[in-house]
Amino acid sequence: MIGAIIGDMAGSRFEHHPHRAGIDPLGFPLFTGESRFTDDTVMSIAVSQALMDAAGDPDRLSEACALRFKEYGRRYPAAGYGGRFRQWLASDDMRPLGSFGNGSAMRVSPVGWSCGTLEEAERMAKASADATHNHPEGVKGACSVAAAIFLARQGQSQKEIRRYLQRAYGYDLDKSLDEIGNTGFDVTCQGSVPQAIVCALETSSVEEAVRSAILLRGDADTQGAIAGSIAEALWGVPEDLFAEAARRLDRFLLDGLGRWLAWLGEGQHSLAQ
Repeated sequence: MIGAIIGDMAGSRFEHHPHRAGIDPLGFPLFTGESRFTDDTVMSIAVSQALMDAAGDPDRLSEACALRFKEYGRRYPAAGYGGRFRQWLASDDMRPLGSFGNGSAMRVSPVGWSCGTLEEAERMAKASADATHNHPEGVKGACSVAAAIFLARQGQSQKEIRRYLQRAYGYDLDKSLDEIGNTGFDVTCQGSVPQAIVCALETSSVEEAVRSAILLRGDADTQGAIAGSIAEALWGVPEDLFAEAARRLDRFLLDGLGRWLAWLGEGQHSLAQ
């Protein structure tokens, strides 16, 4: 999840203000005074808390996610949610939205780190998506990212991860980053998730993956979060990037992140065994 938070913060200042094309991807600062957390970070930490609430039970996770989304979303009402999701947060309605937006994929990274098998990761990812993004494309986006993270944790190569995702989810992941080019602003899973996955599979560090996602000139914070989340599982997060991200979180979010990391490390759950 740290990689997702880094990607979100690095991309936050470029959403709706895309970085110009044709530059060296190492030619702009990853973090500035404008870098901040958005809904990608808020909802990712909400999922991590819901995973603890559900204690490894996919039948409980969807409801736990919905409750945590309401709690966290209302605490951070200006974090940058889409219109329908913002209305859902403000209402007492707990029914899913049928959304195929990329919100299901941007927030799913804790699932990929919390599960002990690929099947479990995909099942839990679906449950997390079903809370709001229960459209087949919304579910597919979440499951593909969680699967990529799990497979990377198991030492699978970028080539092996690409092959599995293409076979299991039908995404076109064969285009290079140069061939993808400028994607335009697309917040759907089907339009933005495959490109973000390629950013992780075509690069060799969290920083490079996030920069590549930003240079797609699309939904920069969310594609940065997705690429960063997979890249973290492939290569880990350097301490300096972790520190830059942590100091931009407030105490409430830091506490939530700390609880989840302690839960993973202590193994006091049925997952990740």
